[in-house]
Amino acid sequence: MLEHLRSRWTKVMAPIARALLSAHVTPDMVTWAGTIGVVAVSLICFPHGWLWQGVLLLLVFIFSDSLDGIMARSSGRSSDWGAFLDSTLDRIADGAVMGGLALYYVDAGNNAWWAGLAIVTLVLGQVTSYTKARGESLGYEVNGGLAGRADRLLVSLLGAMLTGLGLDWGLPVCLVVLTVAGVITVAQRMTLVRHATTVARGRAAGESQA
Repeated sequence: MLEHLRSRWTKVMAPIARALLSAHVTPDMVTWAGTIGVVAVSLICFPHGWLWQGVLLLLVFIFSDSLDGIMARSSGRSSDWGAFLDSTLDRIADGAVMGGLALYYVDAGNNAWWAGLAIVTLVLGQVTSYTKARGESLGYEVNGGLAGRADRLLVSLLGAMLTGLGLDWGLPVCLVVLTVAGVITVAQRMTLVRHATTVARGRAAGESQA
């Protein structure tokens, strides 16, 4: 749902990207720095109950998440390695955010049920990304779905912010929304790949009979 905002955001971040390149900062450096920052903030702030503080710090890193890609494209350094590194570290960062929220309910939040649901949303988020990667590795285009990565981050951080500001229901409601949306998104992508494989199999059968 938020993917269409990427082009506008790119225009905003382009001057920052150019400045970093001028300072001899590479796209890979930005990728690593952003991931390390997200992991550190998520696993330090959230388990201690510093929810709204953690969200504000994470926004700094998350808003710069597209910087490495913009830098790579503008400098002509786009590569398969860069794309692979970015995608891999994104999974680590996403896992740290949801893992940190799960630990919040283990420690400061003291609620095993919500901790468990946070783990469920973590798994669904990882599976959502895997369905896209695996489908595309088989040669099929796997786009769309109810909740992409940007949507999941927005909802999870919104919930953490609300609960951190005293609205205890904020994070639990968002976890329920993420769980339902995650199930739907995985089902949508599985259906998409299933349809694509059926069409490809029918086409191949028709060609063999011709």
